This record gives sequence, structure tokens and C-alpha cells, in this order.
Amino acid sequence: MSAEGFWGPERISGKVVKQLKALKSAIEPWETAFKKCQELHELATLLKSEDGELISDLINNIEALASETEKLEFKALLGEELDSSSAILSINAGAGGTESCDWVAMLLRMYTRFAERHGYDVKTIDTLFGEEAGVKNVTVLIEGEYAYGYLKAERGVHRLVRISPFDANKRRHTSFASVDVIPEIEEDIDIKLEEKELRIDVYRSKGAGGQSVNTTDSAVRITHIPTGIVAQCQNERSQHQNKQTALKIIKARIYEFEREKKEQELQKLYAAGKKKIEFGSQIRSYVMHPYNLVKDHRTDFETGDVNKVMDGGIDEFIEAYLKKQASV
Repeated sequence: MSAEGFWGPERISGKVVKQLKALKSAIEPWETAFKKCQELHELATLLKSEDGELISDLINNIEALASETEKLEFKALLGEELDSSSAILSINAGAGGTESCDWVAMLLRMYTRFAERHGYDVKTIDTLFGEEAGVKNVTVLIEGEYAYGYLKAERGVHRLVRISPFDANKRRHTSFASVDVIPEIEEDIDIKLEEKELRIDVYRSKGAGGQSVNTTDSAVRITHIPTGIVAQCQNERSQHQNKQTALKIIKARIYEFEREKKEQELQKLYAAGKKKIEFGSQIRSYVMHPYNLVKDHRTDFETGDVNKVMDGGIDEFIEAYLKKQASV
């Protein structure tokens, strides 16, 4: 960075500065923890049995350091290539009509609150509202360091069991929604898209109704013909902005498509006798009646505090999943 001319091309310098920031965020907390450990060790060798108050302070500091180190060890699980990226998260309603649409809206709130807890920014890219209530499908960009690393644990089908607020007879209903998470792809990652491989459609944006309806033909849908992958955006101010956002999403989806294809090829070679990854299989159940329970079927981690989970408290589920993946 101190080399002459480094601050010339903004794209190159920006990439290096971002890399430096990522390295510092990984290394400096460990260096700080190690230094604190040395200081506590030195203090422990100087204390005598009659220094009751100082010993109590030492124990509190050791416990705090142990807690901080545990968090650092967990973050070390996020070591894959794109774990530090922002995340593009999509939620789609399953069978069940209004019930499933309402479930999508509930999950959207859960992930929005999770993002707020971690200091991430949430930007809505595309929304299709339900006919009566809720949301049929929604795509959001969750911007922040390691957003993808955390939220990749949420990919799969989520099942809700509750007394339906839309049923006059107050019967129990089961709803399903699928969650897909892909990393936001930076511009410098080489994903080549030829114009002849893309079909670009422009259509009228749809809002929630009333004054929020966008009456211009600014929404953009892009289809990658060879793979059939589709991306669309209608929430930006102009057709050009919608097109650029849709292109970014389709690049990310193609990257993820190629990654999954390679992963499946590796599984054929090395996963004899192991359980296959079944995309679209149920990963977690949220039961609100006749009892309260949220259970992840991949890790068997569960909690009875449904309200905490629905308010964004999904960190323990993510941690259990990442730890299990690391041990495989």
C-alpha cells in the first residue's frame, strides 16, 4: 500500500484495502486474546492465597477470555472461499396458499431481525406479495462481513405447525417455505456471461397496492438460457439499476450452480455409504401448537423458546450446523 502509484486505479487499491481489512479482522482478535492470556498468567504467578479480591478479579477475567476465545474458535469455522461475502437470500412459499405466504413473511422478519442483531444491512431486491396476505416469494441482499458464512446454514425447507389465524375453525395447519442462500459475487470473480446466452425481459413492477404501485415498465427479468437460471429485480429506481442488480444475482446463482455441480461430482466419488445432500428436504421444524419447539433435523439441536427464534435468535442453530459440518 505504500508503493508509489498504489492509490491510482481505484478498483485495484480498493480490493487490496478490503483484503487487508479482512486479514486484520481475522488476526488482531487472536493477538489481543493471546496477549491478555499472557498478562493473566503473569498476574496469577504473583498472587498469594490471601489476595482474595484480586483472585476473584482474575477468575472473572479468565472466564471472559474463555468466552471470547470460544467465539473466535467458532468464527474460524467460516473458512471457505466466499464465507466472508454478503448474502443473497430468497424465500419461496410452498403448498398451502395464504398460510405459506404468511410463513414466508414470518421468516423474512426473522432473518431481518437476525441481520439487525449482527449489524448487517438488508436491501429488498424483489417481492411478490400473496393474494390475500403475506408474501409468495422475496429476495433480499443482506450486506455485511460473513453474512453468507452464517446464513448458508439456513438453506433448505422450513416447516411451520400452528393454529391458523386464517381458519375460522381454529384448526392446526402445516406450512412449508424454502430458503435459498447464495454469496454476493464480487466484480473481480471471473463469471463470463455472453449476451447471446441471456434473455432479458422488461415488465411492469408490482407493488403492495395503493400509492406504492410502480406504474413504469422498469422491472427486469434475466434468464440464462443454457442453465435456465432466472433472476429478476423490480425494487430499484430505474430499469438500468434493476438490470445491473439482476445481472449481479444471476452471476451469483451461476457461480453457486457450478459449485454445487462440482460438489455432487465429488460426492459420487467419495460419499459411498454417506447420506446425500437432498436439496429441498426439510431442515427445521417450528412447532407452535400443541407445544412450543423449534428443532433442526440435521443437528438435532432444539429449543422451546419459539418467540426468541422468530425474533432473529437463530445463532445457536447456525453454530450447531457449522460445528457438525466441520466435524464431518
